[in-house]
Amino acid sequence: MPISGNSRLGVKNQKEIKDKILNMKVSVCLTVFNEEESIGDLLNSLLKQSKKPDEIVVIDGGSKDKTAQIIRHFQKKDKKIKLLVQKCTRAEGRNLSCELAKNEIIAITDADCTADSKWLRRVTDPFKHKEIDMVAGFYSMLAVTPFEKALSYFLAVTPKRFSSDFLPSTRSVAFRKSLWERVGGFPEDSNNSAEDTDFNYEVVKIGAGIARTKDAIVFWKIPTDLKLALNKFYNYAKWDAKKMILWHPTQKFRSHNIKALLKFFRYGIFFLTLFYASQNIMFLGIFILEISLYFYWIYRKLYYEYENFKTSLWGIPIHIMNDVGVMLGFISGLIS
Repeated sequence: MPISGNSRLGVKNQKEIKDKILNMKVSVCLTVFNEEESIGDLLNSLLKQSKKPDEIVVIDGGSKDKTAQIIRHFQKKDKKIKLLVQKCTRAEGRNLSCELAKNEIIAITDADCTADSKWLRRVTDPFKHKEIDMVAGFYSMLAVTPFEKALSYFLAVTPKRFSSDFLPSTRSVAFRKSLWERVGGFPEDSNNSAEDTDFNYEVVKIGAGIARTKDAIVFWKIPTDLKLALNKFYNYAKWDAKKMILWHPTQKFRSHNIKALLKFFRYGIFFLTLFYASQNIMFLGIFILEISLYFYWIYRKLYYEYENFKTSLWGIPIHIMNDVGVMLGFISGLIS
């Protein structure tokens, strides 16, 4: 059957779009600090992309291990890799890398990640539409054991919770350099542990065009140390409380601070019931019922995500640890 004129035109347009994407010049920007165990894997994954980065700008914030040495070894293999060693915070490093980037499209990931071979192509593909200013990629958390899977639920958004209002982390994101300039870059407050969250908030506030692409994947080695996880819960909540954003342009009243306040309300009910239980045995039964329902609610949340009994059980103590970390961090943020 002969190909119609319209069909030939459609094929031609598709080829032009594909060529435009492949020819789009992109800078990949990285900020690293003491990442000798993971930086090699990340750089290898970036150099093997189906769409090659035009440059890789790396800011080393003053690593005391062999991070810079490993990067210099990669520079001998590929001249596209540029390294600047300068003592700085993570946010300062991100801004410096964006400032040094020569191209309008900037893609960012973190040093504890490795990129899927099609990550860069997929996270930059939506820029073929002029109205798109930022692309939210996604990530796959490398969790194996039931404990690790349960912990991952509280560290980041899981696949089943990915939605049309998802906002990216710096693990997997791309944006126009002009957008970075418009919002004033990443906030460089020395106590800020969530500079990407604040950056996203400013992006949403100005009405920038955001695309979400769930298949632009990086693989993230999640922290499996409980103390480190607790510190993350604490620090994120502390910074959120300092900013005191209750209503979020995309999350509405599901902002982090509203969720933190609901934790206080929930535990307030628990302790109030427990107080009355010391005076009236009936309230002890109510207290036991409340706690039982709370534990079941946690279990069901994780079972919906993972459909695994052990993972769901691990979710209960980790959820309580998350509650404690968030509430302590929230109080600290309000005080400071």
